[in-house]
Amino acid sequence: MNILIGIGIAIAILGGIILLLWLLFEWQYKTRQGNLLEFDNGTWQFLTYEPEHYRLELLLNATNKTRKLDVFLVEVDPQISLLSSDSLDDITTKVELRSRHPNLPSRRDNYWESYIVTPRHSTGAEIQIDISGKNLESLKTVWVRVHYTIYGPAGREQKVKHCIIPLQFPATDQGRERWRPTPDADVLPIRTHILSAGDNPVEVLQRYVMSHAQTGDIVTIAETPIAIMQGNFYHPSDIQPKWLAKRLCYYFKSTSSLATACGLQSLINESGAWRVGFAFVIGALAKAFLRVPGVFYMLAGDQARLIDDVTGTLPPYDQFIVLGPKNPQAVVDEIKTATGLEAAIVDVNDLRRVKVLAATSGVSEKLLNQALIMNPAGNAAEQTPIVLIRPNTGA
Repeated sequence: MNILIGIGIAIAILGGIILLLWLLFEWQYKTRQGNLLEFDNGTWQFLTYEPEHYRLELLLNATNKTRKLDVFLVEVDPQISLLSSDSLDDITTKVELRSRHPNLPSRRDNYWESYIVTPRHSTGAEIQIDISGKNLESLKTVWVRVHYTIYGPAGREQKVKHCIIPLQFPATDQGRERWRPTPDADVLPIRTHILSAGDNPVEVLQRYVMSHAQTGDIVTIAETPIAIMQGNFYHPSDIQPKWLAKRLCYYFKSTSSLATACGLQSLINESGAWRVGFAFVIGALAKAFLRVPGVFYMLAGDQARLIDDVTGTLPPYDQFIVLGPKNPQAVVDEIKTATGLEAAIVDVNDLRRVKVLAATSGVSEKLLNQALIMNPAGNAAEQTPIVLIRPNTGA
């Protein structure tokens, strides 16, 4: 009997050791970086900007962000879509791809030569887009989808980098007749081009706002365009919904940006699964037993109220999930330093709700609410993400 007990104990100990080793092995696998290579937001410029001919150059860098692993960039295939206010008939396009591999000559035959990107190093891609036709003034943006394939320890993976390049630029002298009076201030909605990850908030303000501004004005920018300029948006194909998101999304109202698995997963990616799961449980209990709504949004993190799911903003971003801006206080402080204007990042809608995400020290939140409550920027395709506020004397 003692022998059998001893054998049982030995088997149990051996099983425990095997289980521990297996868990350690799995933990090591889960923490490995794998194919951690991706393109940046890129930089672009016009090489030609004539009435019947545009030529653009887009430069992208792909960086291997792993510490010790080589990752191969084996395929790159850029594809474009033009967005226009009119027909695209008689408009022709041509896309050219050139590699910018270190220590290798650049190819000019549109063939992407596979390249090994060593840890902490990069390689580049140059994309030139040629657009010709007699109706180019109606073009608003070119949406570049850079399909690329990486190959490494995690196998072969296909990814897409999305770059939005504006083609239409409103005049900077938008006139004083568009100022709108409110009880304590006048407001001027300011139209811009369709903003992208290649834009900088300060440069946008200097281009479109400063010719209208004077000392004492307050400049407000919608939160979604700030997030877009920071590159804080994702195509749903880049988001892999997991167990929690697939199940909890059904409990949100259909109008919520968290009512889809991808929308909710984007929040989980930001706040963490444990925090979102805890917020959901406490929020459900508070609503069911205490009749207190909104507890989930209080506990799940700032992004819970700021995420815009697909269709939440104007094309082509209607195809993307746009999160809230990162470090909004740092953005408004930078704006004030560069322009001298008081600044705020706001979330305003047509339901007379004004949420101030961040503001410089000289901004009155009461004044912002009063000036923006009628949503002068609009929620449709006005393309006026900036509102200049001029307080009345004594306001």
